[in-house]
Amino acid sequence: MGSHFGEFAGLMAAFCWAATGLAFESAGKKIGSLSVNLIRLFMAIFMLGIYTWITRSMFFPLDAEPHQWKWLIISGLVGFSIGDLFLFEAYVRIGARISSLIMSFVPPIAGIIGWLVMDERLSLENIIGMAITLTGIILVITQRKNRNPDPTRIVDAPPQKKRRIKFTFSYHVVGILMAFAGATGQATGLVLSKFGMQDYDAFAATQIRVLAGTVGFVILFFILRRWNRVFAAIKNRKAMKRVTVGAFFGPFLGVSFSLLAVQNTLTGIASTLMALVPVLIIPPAVIYFKEKINIIEIIGAFIAFGGVALFFL
Repeated sequence: MGSHFGEFAGLMAAFCWAATGLAFESAGKKIGSLSVNLIRLFMAIFMLGIYTWITRSMFFPLDAEPHQWKWLIISGLVGFSIGDLFLFEAYVRIGARISSLIMSFVPPIAGIIGWLVMDERLSLENIIGMAITLTGIILVITQRKNRNPDPTRIVDAPPQKKRRIKFTFSYHVVGILMAFAGATGQATGLVLSKFGMQDYDAFAATQIRVLAGTVGFVILFFILRRWNRVFAAIKNRKAMKRVTVGAFFGPFLGVSFSLLAVQNTLTGIASTLMALVPVLIIPPAVIYFKEKINIIEIIGAFIAFGGVALFFL
């Protein structure tokens, strides 16, 4: 195993999450983010099981130690059931590109949690990186023009006369808060995964996390009584194709690569590389979803990425 295997895994996770973000944004608008979350986790369980059965002759991770089960289950509940619940609702409300940009805040959040849990120290350079990253995010979400605040709504109204430009949030405020909540959940889940996984197989560890996340969502669906929406969603072939693509690149490959990354390099370095998603997602968002971007958003994206990179230099 080469000395840069962890860094390569982090880059692969970023590419996978760029693909899964676009797929889940499209599917979520058709069948709802809650249904997408539950269905993709069920799909991922079988994808991971088939892979580990081929590579380890074991469909389920029955050889994991109690320490690994305990912390990976907690990590799965925090990362999937809580973090991703907010994240994929944010995808629907403000889009995959902006949600992923806010997710670039995961490295400083992970750094703080890593300091609290594993005594990882933050340097002055780390703090400066956090400030630069936050500046990039603010540049994107606070624009000097009006936009449709909810991408799930279709606004059909005649053009209005020009008004005085006000400095306001360009995107759905609730969606932005949900994206930040998702970032916190994923950062916490990543740190707890590293703490619990140790040298265990990353794909098997991912399956434990996915199993825990699935249980969390099943309980949530019983509480909310939304099983009828899941059954209706399964009948939507177009949406299911996108969910399948998202499940393959997300909880199967993306999460597994992220665990391989933190297992083989420092958590900060892995988080920084995985934060490339906002930059990687811009071209397909423009081409596939026909989204329009302005120079400020581009500058903000690169400032956020530069801040994340500086965070762990």
